[in-house]
Amino acid sequence: MWKQHHRFERHSLWLVIGITIVVSIGGIVEIAPLFWVESTIEEVEGVRPYTPLELAGRDIYIGEGCYGCHSQMVRPLRDEVERYGHYSLAAESMYDHPFQWGSKRTGPDLARVGGKYSNDWHVEHLTDPRSVVPESNMPPYRFLADQDLDQHAIQAKLRAMVAVGVPYTADQVENATADLNAQVDPFASETSALRSRYGPRVAQGDFDGNPERLTKMDALIAYLQQLGTMVDFRTYQAEDPENLR
Repeated sequence: MWKQHHRFERHSLWLVIGITIVVSIGGIVEIAPLFWVESTIEEVEGVRPYTPLELAGRDIYIGEGCYGCHSQMVRPLRDEVERYGHYSLAAESMYDHPFQWGSKRTGPDLARVGGKYSNDWHVEHLTDPRSVVPESNMPPYRFLADQDLDQHAIQAKLRAMVAVGVPYTADQVENATADLNAQVDPFASETSALRSRYGPRVAQGDFDGNPERLTKMDALIAYLQQLGTMVDFRTYQAEDPENLR
């Protein structure tokens, strides 16, 4: 049969039909598993939707092109794990739209950067990267500290996430603006409403060092500081694939 390909090549209609069949088979193989994706992602304790401030910071991260040089995907290889930490779990990105996995690493992988450095270090790094990493070729983002974060669309952002499957509750959407401001309050209580809605491990405080303003720098650092911190890998045990739903 493979020797008869000239029949397709000489008749454009049969060639188009053949291409359509082959592409359709390939499309089904790639697309069909997506309908069962919820049953293939292992549920991991601790993984939660982003807080309003973290979500806003993630938008800034993407908008400034940070994903172009930093992946968030630690592969299950010895050298990767020894350098960056536990390999990335699919569940850690289950609320990302789009996820930040990839292979591009002009800079280091950021999947486990949360809590690795202080807020002050991040401010200095974003203001003047070479002041803390002399070999860095990252451009400065000092202007983020001079730009107030737009809070008007935060509820709309959460509603958009709900539309694509992120399980924000009506209470979280309703209090989005309040939670946004509560996360940058350095005097917030550990029993604050923010933590009751998003969990006790939410980082609160003045991220950019300027308590007088809520800036884009606050949001970006809040996002960076939670990367890789939701799952407690001291107690995490991978589930047997045979037991996955």
